[in-house]
Parts: sequence; structure tokens; C-alpha cells
Amino acid sequence: MKKHLITGGSGFIGSALVKRLVKEGYYVRVIDSNIRGIESRLDDIANSIDFVQADIRNYDQVRKACKGIDVVHHLAYINGTEYFYTMPELILEIAVKGIMNVIDACKENSIKELYVASSSETYQTPTTVPTPESERLIVPDPLNPRFSYGGGKILWELLAINFGRKYFDKVVIYRPHNVYGPDMGWEHVLPQFALRMNKLVQETNGNIINFPIQGTGEESRTFVFIDDFIDGVITLMDKGEHLNIYNIGTMDEISIKNLAILVGKV
Repeated sequence: MKKHLITGGSGFIGSALVKRLVKEGYYVRVIDSNIRGIESRLDDIANSIDFVQADIRNYDQVRKACKGIDVVHHLAYINGTEYFYTMPELILEIAVKGIMNVIDACKENSIKELYVASSSETYQTPTTVPTPESERLIVPDPLNPRFSYGGGKILWELLAINFGRKYFDKVVIYRPHNVYGPDMGWEHVLPQFALRMNKLVQETNGNIINFPIQGTGEESRTFVFIDDFIDGVITLMDKGEHLNIYNIGTMDEISIKNLAILVGKV
């Protein structure tokens, strides 16, 4: 059984992947600074993993965490739209230093298998829906801090692919599409809708409420439940091809208006 390292393993997606790998019987080591992650997410398997609290920007710490490892899953990042605007320089620092430290540590430790969690933000507004993995990648406006997140993920893909050609036997990139589930944090559309809806319902004592949303309401998204998403990652470990990119999501498209109505019914 290969030994796995998950960077960002106390995050929402990272912790779910850690738990699944432990369940599958793998040795799992986690590295996370807990800037955005929550270590208590791993409390129920704390005795089954090796947790290293360290900063992905510190090469020596990353190098030590990679010692004796066979497979690296790189997820350490800062997400949440509000952070794109308030701390773009930190997002980009973690993006650039993090991916380079991981690649260099893999090289130094002769690790040949790397999985990189990218994002659908790499192509922003796609030219076609459903969107193929071959969609062009774009930063619409480098002056807008909002694109710090997507720009960093584009760098991840470029670096992973080009270093992967020479130094790795298997590099796989996957793009999550609106993953949701328990303990996902409050900075995303589903939990925000739920919080706002609940507050308004309580304030109006069951009467019809006014629920403002951005845009026309006809904008659409697809959402994938965290357990189904992790199934996709596990599938890529088995069937993913070297230097390939994969979307992980569903084909169940829903308008934001209907999403609000669905949350209201719940």
C-alpha cells in the first residue's frame, strides 16, 4: 500500500479525502497550517493519521513532510470569494510557493505520483456548457483581485504539467465543480443562502419573504456532494492518465433562482 501525503488535509475537501484514504487502508500523512483548515475535522481518525502542522510556504517543512511518501495530493490553498478580494497577495504567495515547494520536495524525495486540485475558476466564464477540459484558461483582468484565485490555479496546472513531463510518472489534475456538504464553511452560495433564508423566515413569522440575489436568477450552476466528489478522486487514482486534466462534477444544472427556491423549501 502506497503512503499518501495530503497538503491542506484539514480543509473541507482535504479532510474528506484523508478520511476516505484511511478507510481504504492507506498510510496517510497530513500537512496543514490551519490558516483556513480546521484540525478538529480529523478528530475521529486522529489516531490513524500522521498530522504535521506546517506552512506550505516553508520548503524545509514540506521536504520533511514528504520523506518516505509515495503519493502527494496537493490541495493547500485559500478559497472563499471574500478572501479573493481581501487577501489576494496571500492567495498568490501560497499558490506559487506552495506548488513549487511540493514539486521540489517530490523531486528530492523521488516521489513520482502527484495529484493536483485545480478549479473551474481557471476558465472563469466558459465558452460552452457543459464545459470540456480543453476549455481555454483565462485571467480576464489582472487588476481585479478577484482573479488571484483562478490565476494561481492556472499556475498550478502549468507547473504540474511541465515539471511532470520530466520528473514524474503520473501527474493528474482535477477541477472541482461546486463541491458542497457538511462542514464546508460559510463562504459559499449554499450555506449563505441557508443562513440568510433562515434569518428572514424567523423575522417574518412565516409570511412571504423578499430574498434578493445577485444577477437575474437565471445564471446556473451544477453542484456535487462531497462524498461523490471523493469517489471521483479515487477513480482518478485508479484510471487517471499521466498529464491529463479532469473535471469532477455532475450534469445536474440548476438556476440560482431555483436553487433559492429549493433552499427555501428545505
